[in-house]
Amino acid sequence: MSHSDLHDGKLRDKDGNPLIERYNPNERTNHWVTAITFVMLALSGLAMFHPSMAWLANLFGGGQWTRILHPFAGLVMFVSFAILVVRFWHHNKFEDGDKQWLKQMDDVLNNREDKLPKIGKYNAGQKILFFVLLASMIGLLLSGIVIWRAYFAFYFPIDVVRFAALLHAGCAFAIICAIIVHIYAALWVKGSIGAMVRGTVTYGWARKHHPKWFESVIRNTRK
Repeated sequence: MSHSDLHDGKLRDKDGNPLIERYNPNERTNHWVTAITFVMLALSGLAMFHPSMAWLANLFGGGQWTRILHPFAGLVMFVSFAILVVRFWHHNKFEDGDKQWLKQMDDVLNNREDKLPKIGKYNAGQKILFFVLLASMIGLLLSGIVIWRAYFAFYFPIDVVRFAALLHAGCAFAIICAIIVHIYAALWVKGSIGAMVRGTVTYGWARKHHPKWFESVIRNTRK
């Protein structure tokens, strides 16, 4: 079966089923803006964090430009992520079955998905990651404002600035670890990266990994 149907122009999987849209173009653009600014912030932040990584500042035109660009890129990432939160908040609410999914982590890690509770658009692990990212982003924003020397740091006592610097580093460490887990999970579940690049998934992928979401999509399609 061809991946495209000559009659309706829809892309189809190998079984002839039309592909399911998981992310629309705006959602994918929003995600990649957040991802790109995260990489910029991680590299520029590490360049300022320790002398052994100062060479990373060369990627941004030197130390001074790194210090200038870092907080502005941080604002862009926060706004972009905030839009993602608004878009996907309702999909990340904990539901019946999420607690049981976490209890069956052995089945999760061994790909025994037929034994797991039915999953909606996101599983319990993805939901936890979502809230870790949200908490880290808020911590980074608030602490970043306090230590932004060009505009705000002089409004705060030195002890507050020092605490904010520690908080900023801690939140940065947490978000870097969370993103590493996010990337690993996307690579582990084949088809996940393609969903964020192309925006679509096959019937088989949706039915296997997110059966509750798949059923709701099919119901809405048939209305």
